[in-house]
Amino acid sequence: MVAIILLPVCWLVLNSLKTNQEMFLNSLALPKKWMFVNYATAWGKGLLFYFKNSIIVSAISILCILLLSSMLAYGLTRFSLPGSGFVFFLILGGMALSEQVALVPLYKILQALKLYNTRAALILPYIAFRIPFTMFLMRAYFISIPKELEEAAIVDGCNSFQRFTQIILPISKPVMASCAIVNLNNVWNEFLFANVFLENKKLMTIPLGLMTFQGDLKSDYVVMLAGILIASLPMVLLFLCMSKQFVRGLTSGAVKG
Repeated sequence: MVAIILLPVCWLVLNSLKTNQEMFLNSLALPKKWMFVNYATAWGKGLLFYFKNSIIVSAISILCILLLSSMLAYGLTRFSLPGSGFVFFLILGGMALSEQVALVPLYKILQALKLYNTRAALILPYIAFRIPFTMFLMRAYFISIPKELEEAAIVDGCNSFQRFTQIILPISKPVMASCAIVNLNNVWNEFLFANVFLENKKLMTIPLGLMTFQGDLKSDYVVMLAGILIASLPMVLLFLCMSKQFVRGLTSGAVKG
């Protein structure tokens, strides 16, 4: 199983360090000469610019997703308001909405709001489409947090906002990390919206930039592979650094939820 997972990664790494001729002759063999210059060439073709755009879009999107989802989940788990169950299932229904189905309406809305071909054209749909799943995970985690902690805070004079920011959020770091990783992976690698809602090359994110990269480099496939590997490194390193938090966040909410 591990070999099946690692084989494509090994293939990508090996062929990104070859010449085009070597790759076509034997793509599974070790390089005769390790062409690290492929990475410098790929970086020099504009990857840094696409990285900057992806970081800006991803950072704003993830912060808004986590903030809005956590506030929504807290309200649904701690306040017994009329219709709260309906609101929960209504938001949860957003998970059933396909991005492809919403593509044309979103396109028309963004044009009407004059947001087409801006970073907001990506950020707003990313937030809207990822709130339902994130809220669902956070709600399950918040339910598992003992209410006695908040009751003690109420005795000490804490209001709802203080309980949320000083008790719930610090305790919820594992699920926050899990949601951040899952959503960041989706946002970082998202292609459909970026391809439809952006025309300006200066605003392109990494997935869309790599597509134009292919046209720029023509048949220089090894440099394209180097660009793909560079683009995937941030997500791999992030998951390796936060894997424990990721697992804790997904399992803790399932204990009592």
